[in-house]
Amino acid sequence: MTDITPHNASILLSCAEMAQADAFAIAAGTPGTTLMETAGRAVATAVMQRWPRRPVAVLCGPGNNGGDGFVVARRLCQAGWPVRVALAGTRAALKGDAAWAAESWKGEVEPLSAALLEDDPLVVDALFGAGLSRPIDGAAGDLIDRLNERRLPVVAVDVPSGLHGDSGLVLGRAVHAICTVTFFRAKPGHYSEEGLKRCGMLTIVDIGIPATALAAIGPRQWRNEPALWRELLREDVSDHKYRRGHLTVLGGAHATGAARLAALAGRRAGAGLVTIAAPRAAMPVYQGAEPGNLVVEADTAADFAGLLTDERRNAMLLGPGAGVEDRTRLAVLAALQAKRRVVLDADALTSFAERPAQLFEQIDGEVLLTPHEGEFRRLFPDIDDRETKSKGGKIARARRAAARSGATVLLKGPDTVIAAPDGRVIVNVHASPGLATAGSGDVLAGIAGGLMARGLTAFAAAAAAAWLHGECARHFALPGLIAEDLPGLLPAALQMARAAN
Repeated sequence: MTDITPHNASILLSCAEMAQADAFAIAAGTPGTTLMETAGRAVATAVMQRWPRRPVAVLCGPGNNGGDGFVVARRLCQAGWPVRVALAGTRAALKGDAAWAAESWKGEVEPLSAALLEDDPLVVDALFGAGLSRPIDGAAGDLIDRLNERRLPVVAVDVPSGLHGDSGLVLGRAVHAICTVTFFRAKPGHYSEEGLKRCGMLTIVDIGIPATALAAIGPRQWRNEPALWRELLREDVSDHKYRRGHLTVLGGAHATGAARLAALAGRRAGAGLVTIAAPRAAMPVYQGAEPGNLVVEADTAADFAGLLTDERRNAMLLGPGAGVEDRTRLAVLAALQAKRRVVLDADALTSFAERPAQLFEQIDGEVLLTPHEGEFRRLFPDIDDRETKSKGGKIARARRAAARSGATVLLKGPDTVIAAPDGRVIVNVHASPGLATAGSGDVLAGIAGGLMARGLTAFAAAAAAAWLHGECARHFALPGLIAEDLPGLLPAALQMARAAN
């Protein structure tokens, strides 16, 4: 087994899948009103555990999210909290479980207005749920603007209103919450860049949906956690350097530090051997650096291709400091044609900016692309246009890119998305702002290359590399992190991955 092991606790459910989970629970005998009561009680409990008794304004929308809000209001009122309830629309327009929940609230229901905020209350945002399909405007939009301006404490039900649960995009405007309570499983939008800014502390609560619903749904999205891949990192008493793989890194003539960082990271990640294939003129630089790196001459792409006659060179990393030039492009094609495990980063991606189809035509097998947003735009300009972004968000973009290219795509950012060609997705938010430093991406590519040399699939290696990369930065835990610090922190990160729950 060299691929991830799906882990139920890490699953991310789309809005449609969450609706399926609700329907599954109802079909299994749990009434929708019971699910709503449990959800509202969980939010009320979260409020009471976090704050002392104080005035609360519960903002309810016209759907089931608003129904949850009415339950929250009733539960807080029963506990002696002063509660005001406001509704977008009218009680008469409510349907189904939401109408039942509204009927259970015996207090006054006000229209949405800024007057609700006059006494600086704690606010429960139950306006709009994760499946919102259009920008928020009107009285609700005005109130959200005022709420954000006042910076009042907000508890969001399911998602902050205005944040789409699937794409993680903001539809016009969205609430800034101090904490968010969601149900059964998180959604991709919670871990998007905007979600990370707006959800605050995320709490996922069980509301009585049976875990067997997951098997019926068959989800294909996960939050990145060691449970998905840590079994792949176990060492075997019979290991030797060739069994742990031989990573070959294409070195460039000028930006020599990038390949050196990648090579060192590959060794720290567990590759048995790492070779830098370098132009003759630059070989003294590479040879005078880390003594554990092997250095061989590769002035041309033909020289690099010649190295591939050695079948023990099972993994290739091309891009860091390689140069945007024909040598890089032709070396990439040689590695792909030789059916090696291949990581393509930085200059290797940009070298195909004018002819991406030439790259994609050659991809077959375990290949990983690691673009940042700029490199992604150059390879997939039509996938990166404004219309596509507004419809699908980062996950949809990465999925389309993986399907088109035939490679696993690791699209970097605070919400790194890893998409396999078969549609599986892992979202990584185990990172740190400290990673925003030159050379950090080279280290990430090196970790992935080292793991692929050990035999991991591109998808599993990308997920493990992203988490370990972030853990290195978290372990440093101080300002001043630079890329050179990261490889030395990998042993601690690997140990943490093995110990993580």
